[in-house]
Amino acid sequence: MESKILVKEIKKYFYSKKGIVKAVDGVSFDVREGEIFALLGPNGAGKTTTLRILATILKPDSGEAFINGYNILKEPEKVRESIGFLPGDTGLYHRLTPSEFVEIFASLYGIPKDIINKRKKEVFEALGIERYSKTIIDKLSQGTKQKVLLAKILVSDPPILILDEPAQGLDVVAAKLIEEYLLKLKKEGKTILISTHIMEQAEYLADRIGIINEGKITYIGEIENMREKTGKKTLREMFLTLLK
Repeated sequence: MESKILVKEIKKYFYSKKGIVKAVDGVSFDVREGEIFALLGPNGAGKTTTLRILATILKPDSGEAFINGYNILKEPEKVRESIGFLPGDTGLYHRLTPSEFVEIFASLYGIPKDIINKRKKEVFEALGIERYSKTIIDKLSQGTKQKVLLAKILVSDPPILILDEPAQGLDVVAAKLIEEYLLKLKKEGKTILISTHIMEQAEYLADRIGIINEGKITYIGEIENMREKTGKKTLREMFLTLLK
């Protein structure tokens, strides 16, 4: 299968009075068309920095990456047109309603109004937020706000999704809704890269898993291969074994 995300030896260092922080230190991996790839790692491992580089928010110090065939440094606008990026922070306009918020961002992609309305209805229903469509965002729960952020990128219908902690702030029922919708999108051919701390979610969704620690990839493979390699049963145990 074609690699829709291809990462080659990217590095990103940050400098402070305490010294050099090697946030991303020679990371390489690929995500194939129609695949869900989960990037796992402890806090500070380099997950968010890696995703922000791929979303063209940060520039790598070295290395290269391609999204949908486009070089992230040479063709950043083409990259941004190809992806839907869910950041770990919010970025919501709290005085708007979810409907207004999603419509504004979808219109930036030049999507016709009737198509926006059709996609918005489908996505809002799938995420269970249609009843909040006319409520001011500032009055919504944290979990519902997270769904609105996800709806914003889904309505534009990008071929590639890069999601940093997509179930952040969600209860089990709400997280399940998002998981089922992501599986639906995978069946439709979407390529999905997620970072998550939720082992059960990674095990349920991911075709392959990459483990990152201290800015380096320590393992990439399917869960069954992880079981064979470690002799462990649960993803949590496998993760801890392969972290080093």
